[in-house]
Amino acid sequence: MSRAPFQVLVVPFFRNKSGRIEFAIFKRRDGGYWQGIAGGGEDNETPAETAKRETQEESGIHEIARYITLDTICSVPVTEFPGAMWGDSIYVIPEYFFAVEVMNKKITLSDEHTEYRWVKYKEAVELLKWDSNKTALWELNQRLMKNSGKSG
Repeated sequence: MSRAPFQVLVVPFFRNKSGRIEFAIFKRRDGGYWQGIAGGGEDNETPAETAKRETQEESGIHEIARYITLDTICSVPVTEFPGAMWGDSIYVIPEYFFAVEVMNKKITLSDEHTEYRWVKYKEAVELLKWDSNKTALWELNQRLMKNSGKSG
């Protein structure tokens, strides 16, 4: 299995009975920072397939949940991925962003994370490390507010 030259990030969200939205964020074991579910493609996977696999592996959220492809895309320096073998001519890889709506807040945490939290939008923005994660979360929150009229 070879690592494809792209990264994905997935933000799980939950809508309670009153329509309020919460987002799941995860604390990385290897870096101690907060982010969404992150991972890289394997072999010939598409970014959408990678998002579903990584979400299942890192949180236990099933692949048949409703996924949303976000417009947010960023570039990540290859130095963030020690050991990746993409050659000397690749300097950055694209990171694609997705969201997944869950029907309950049950998370089965993988060994990649030390903890997770369900938080409202403002707290998530304060905790997330990467600006690209904050941009994707902003986009998701805007999309959800537009459809429901209620902020996360």
